Amino acid sequence: MRLIERRIGLLFGGFLLCLLLIVGRAFWLQGVQGASLASQASYQQTEVVDVPGLRGDLLDRRGNKLAASEDAATIYATPYQVKNPPAAAKRLAPVLKEPKDEVLEALTAEGGFSYVAQKVDLGTAAKVEALGIEGIGQLPDSRRTYPQGEMAGQVIGAVGSENEGLTGLEEGEEEALGGSDGERRIVNDALGEPIRTETVHEAEDGEDVQLTLDPVIQRETEAALNGIGETYSPKGATAIVVDPRTSEVLAMANWPPVDPGDLSEVSNEDLLNKATAFNYEPGSTFKSFTIAAALEEKLVTPSSEFVLPPVLHVADRTIEDAEPRGTETMSVETILAHSSNVGAATIGGLVGEKSFDKWVRRFGFGRPTGIQYPGEEKGILLNLDEYSGSTLGNESMGQGLSVTPIQMVAGYTAIANGGILRPPQLVKKIGEEPVHEPKGRRVISPEVSSELREMLEGVLAPGGTASEVSVPGYTLAGKTGTAQVAENGTYSDTKYVASFIGFAPAQNPRLLAAVIVDEPQGEIYGGSVAAPAFGRIAEFALPYLGVPQE
Repeated sequence: MRLIERRIGLLFGGFLLCLLLIVGRAFWLQGVQGASLASQASYQQTEVVDVPGLRGDLLDRRGNKLAASEDAATIYATPYQVKNPPAAAKRLAPVLKEPKDEVLEALTAEGGFSYVAQKVDLGTAAKVEALGIEGIGQLPDSRRTYPQGEMAGQVIGAVGSENEGLTGLEEGEEEALGGSDGERRIVNDALGEPIRTETVHEAEDGEDVQLTLDPVIQRETEAALNGIGETYSPKGATAIVVDPRTSEVLAMANWPPVDPGDLSEVSNEDLLNKATAFNYEPGSTFKSFTIAAALEEKLVTPSSEFVLPPVLHVADRTIEDAEPRGTETMSVETILAHSSNVGAATIGGLVGEKSFDKWVRRFGFGRPTGIQYPGEEKGILLNLDEYSGSTLGNESMGQGLSVTPIQMVAGYTAIANGGILRPPQLVKKIGEEPVHEPKGRRVISPEVSSELREMLEGVLAPGGTASEVSVPGYTLAGKTGTAQVAENGTYSDTKYVASFIGFAPAQNPRLLAAVIVDEPQGEIYGGSVAAPAFGRIAEFALPYLGVPQE
C-alpha cells in the first residue's frame, strides 16, 4: 500500500514539475519574447509588395499612342526551393521564350532570390503560374510598349528597368509621365497561401503627354530619309517639318531609325535625336542670315549688284565659288540663288563684324531654341573678341561656326512667317492642360522677310542650286547647303554635310522642312542629296494639309 502511495506521489510530483515548466515556458514566450516572436510571425506570414504606377502615354497630335504602358509581371525564383532545376528550366524556357541555359542559371543561383524574367506580359505570366513549379513566384510590374514601332524612335527615347525615362521625351517629360508606385500587404496562412490582401497606399499613374507630331507626315518624312539612307549610305541624317505659322513640329525624323522597344543592339549615339543634338557647320544655308543682316542694315537691296572676282582673299583665307568662273557681276538675288561664296563673304564684309554678330545672335544662334526636348545643343558661335581676320568671311558663308538643325529651322521659320522668331513647339498637351503657343519676338521686318522669301524662290528656279526640285501647283522657296566637315584643325576633302531648308507656298508658307545629311557617299551636294527629299515631303504634305494650289 505504501509502495503504491509512494509511486502516486512521485507521479504527482512529476506532473507538477511538468506543469511548472510549461507555465514558466509560457511566461517566457509571452512575457519576455512575446513581442519578438509576434514580429517574426508577422514577417513570415505577411509580405509587402510594390504595385507599380503606370507611366503616362506619349500620343501624337491625333491621339494615337506612340508609347504606352501596360501591366506586366516579373518572374523570380527562390533557388533552394526549386527541387529539380534542370527539369524546371526545361519547362520554363519555352514559355518565357528564353534560352534554357540562362533560365537554369537563374534557378541555381546562390542566395534566396534571383530574377528569371522581367516585364513579361500577363498572358505569359499566367502560363508560368499554371506550371505550378515550386520555388517560382511573380511580382507585379509594368512594361513600356511602342505601338508604332520605329516611328519617331529617337524623339520618344528610352526607359530604364525601373520604368524611369533615360533619353528623349521619356526623360524630358519624366515629371508628367512618371507615375508613383503603391504598396500592397499580402497576409499568408501557415502554408504560405494568401488569405488577405490589404492596400497600404494606392499607386498613381502618370499623365499622358500629347505631341504636335502628325503621324502621316512623320511616316512620309521617315520614308524620305530611308530613301537617302539607301541611296547615299550617310553616317546619319535628320529631317524636321514644321508649320511656320505656329512653329508646331509636324515631323522629326532620324536615320538610321531605332526601335525603342528593342534596344539590345543600340548604342547611345544611335539614340541621339540629331534634330536637336547634331552640331554642324551649315554652309550655304546660312547665307540667308548674312543677307538678312545686310537688308536690315539697309546696306543692300535684292537688286544691288557686286563685281565679284573669281577668288577673294580675306586675311589668310582664300574664298572661291564651288564652280570655277571669271569675274562676274551678280545681284544680291543672284548671289543667293547661285550660292556664291565670294558674294556672301563680300556682303558679310559690308555688314561688318559687330553688326553681323548682332544679327546672327538675334536669329537665336549660339543658344538653345527652347524646344520642349532635353539636352538640346546650342551650337558654337565665337565672341567678337575671338574673331580673327578671316572669321567674318568664313561665317558669312556658313563656315567657322556650328549650329543645330532645330536652330536653322527656327531661323528659317522667322523668314517664312513674316519675321517672328519663336521656340519650336513639340509638346501640345500635358494631361488635360494644353501647352500654350510659345511667344515670339520680331527679329526682322515683314518687308525684309518678304524680300528674302522672294529671293529664295530663285534657288529652285532655273539656274538655281536646286532647280530640279518642284511640286506641281506650288511655288517653292529654300536654300541648299554643302559644307566640308571640320576635323583635326582643317577641313576634310572627302566628308561633307549636305542640307536643304525650304518652305511652301513661297509667299504664304504653310509648310517648312529641313533635311540634313551627314557624310553622304557618292554625292555631296545639298541640291542633289537633300533637296529631292524636301520635294518628296512637300509634294505629299501640301495636299494632305489642304493647302490650296496657287
